[in-house]
Amino acid sequence: MELTFTKMHGIGNDVVVIDGRQRDIALTADQARLIADRNFGIGCDQIMLITASDDADIGLKIYNNDGSESGACGNGTRCVADLVLDPDDTGKLTMDSTGGMLEAWRDGAMIAVDMGVPGLNWQDIPLAHEADTLHVDLGHDGLPPAVMVNMGNPHAVHLVDDAEAIDLAVTGPVLEHHPIFPERANIEFAHPLGENRLRMRVWERGAGITIACGTGACATLVAAARRGIIGREADIVLDGGVLNITWREDDDRIIMRGPSTAVFSGSMTLPDQVRARP
Repeated sequence: MELTFTKMHGIGNDVVVIDGRQRDIALTADQARLIADRNFGIGCDQIMLITASDDADIGLKIYNNDGSESGACGNGTRCVADLVLDPDDTGKLTMDSTGGMLEAWRDGAMIAVDMGVPGLNWQDIPLAHEADTLHVDLGHDGLPPAVMVNMGNPHAVHLVDDAEAIDLAVTGPVLEHHPIFPERANIEFAHPLGENRLRMRVWERGAGITIACGTGACATLVAAARRGIIGREADIVLDGGVLNITWREDDDRIIMRGPSTAVFSGSMTLPDQVRARP
C-alpha cells in the first residue's frame, strides 16, 4: 500500500498525518509501529489518520508509536487542523475522534482547539476501583498523590516541588502500567513557575518520554486549578515549547492554543504484512 503523508509537529510533539478521506485506509498495529519507527519508518510520536465522517468535517483516528490506538492527541489535532483549514479560513473545523467531537480554529498565528470537558470521576479516567481523583496515592516512594484527569485519554498528574528532578525513564513506565489503570495512563510531573505559569514533563502512554503533550498540558492545568495552585488559565512550559490552556468557567470546556509546523511531505510503501524484528 502506497501512503502519502505530511510530517508535522506541535512544539516538538511530532506526528505523521495521513489523509484518508478519498480512500479507505485501515492500519494494523504492526503497520502503525512501522510508520512510527524512527529507524525503519518515517518516525513520530503519533500517527494522525484523517478519515471521512458523516457527523463532522473530518474523522480522526490516532495511533501511538507502539501501534496502540489513542483517544486524543492535542498537539496532533492542532497539526491536522492547520493542514486542513485554509490559511485565511476564519471558521471552525469539526473533528470526530475516538475520544469525542473536537473543534479547532485559527487564532492569529496559533491554532486553538476545543478539547472538551475534562473527565474527573473515577469511572471517567477510568480507574480500576473507586477513588478520590483529586488525591490518588500510587504508592511510589517520594511522590505525592496524583490528580486524575481524562482528556479523551487518562492522565495522572503529580504536582511536585521540582519536575526536573524526576527520572522519567524510570518512573514513567512503572506508573503507566500501574494496576489502578485498566487502560494504562499518561504520567505528568509539574511545578509552578510563577503566576499563571507551570513547568511540565511527561511520560506518554504508548510513546514514552516526549517533549510535548497537548492533552497532558490540559490535564496539568485542570489538576493544578483543582488543587488551588493556579487559576483556570495558564501557560504550560514543556520541553518543546509553551502551550496556553484555558479551562472556561461557563461551560467547563478546555481550550488549548499553540503553534503547528509542517516539516516535509512524502510517500511510503507500506507492506501488507510487517515482519517482526528480532
